[in-house]
Amino acid sequence: MNGWIILDKPVGLGSTQAVGAVKRVCREAGLGKVKVGHGGTLDPLASGVLPIALGEATKLCGRMLDASKIYDFTVQFGTETAGLDAEGAVVATSDIRPTRTEVEAVLPRFTGPIEQVPPAYSAIKIDGERAYDRARKGEAVEMKARGVTVHSLSVRPELVEGPFFSSDVERKSGPSTSSGRAGEEAAILESLTLTAHVSKGTYIRSLARDIARAVGTFGHVTMLRRTKAGPFDLSHAISLDKLNAFGQGAAQSDVILPLEAGLVDIPALNLSPEAAGAIRQGRVWTGESTHDGLYWGRDSEMRPVALIEALAGTLKVVRGFNL
Repeated sequence: MNGWIILDKPVGLGSTQAVGAVKRVCREAGLGKVKVGHGGTLDPLASGVLPIALGEATKLCGRMLDASKIYDFTVQFGTETAGLDAEGAVVATSDIRPTRTEVEAVLPRFTGPIEQVPPAYSAIKIDGERAYDRARKGEAVEMKARGVTVHSLSVRPELVEGPFFSSDVERKSGPSTSSGRAGEEAAILESLTLTAHVSKGTYIRSLARDIARAVGTFGHVTMLRRTKAGPFDLSHAISLDKLNAFGQGAAQSDVILPLEAGLVDIPALNLSPEAAGAIRQGRVWTGESTHDGLYWGRDSEMRPVALIEALAGTLKVVRGFNL
């Protein structure tokens, strides 16, 4: 049992609980004990794409943790909370509310390489103890700024219904909507939903806090949904109901993606039987005519053999798969 279950994690379920649910369903499906791991923690208050690896795919969890991710998130303006989310105690308030134009004007400040102070309620370790454990005990937690990259950041396009627009298309600017658009941009906002494509280690709650402060107010996250993690997006994701149906006899192909689904961002390299045999044994293979770089090697039956680093015609195993 080697592959991926991409769960559309609901709000209220922790990542560890999600892994436990997959283990339980695999047992119910008669698969026995299966090695399971996840490719990127999602807070219980967040929903969306949670890649869960099975068997040999767990060897790719590190790559998934390092992958960039895309989130939709809603910033509620006027209050900042201790956890920078909807559950934390209010620690600062402001009567100031921004306009959409004002928010859009500051977004370039938070795009590209930036320095970010993580939330005190985070899993970062300080002197061997999780920051959130210290914060929950009432300790003053000093978080150090860290470098992250925000690849893109924008106001999430709204979907509208009306005589000229269907509910599944983005609003277009034009003569019939220009006055409405101008009014929308000048309207005072209580909240706003944005989309961010970010590197590993980026805290969306901190991003929301900093955007709100940049427009002269405070803010916290009321909705956080991951729409993409590495190569996986919501089109690959299944609900908890569909996961549970697998335990009751639903088809495996409806739930589990193959191991190589987590490798689509890496070129494949077809290996000769001799090369595949050597690489399975962890040996260096020479005389291969290919460009330098990272590949995933596959045998004549299209089965993944290993992650391979090619350099000057030599193939070296980065991570082998025992399939």
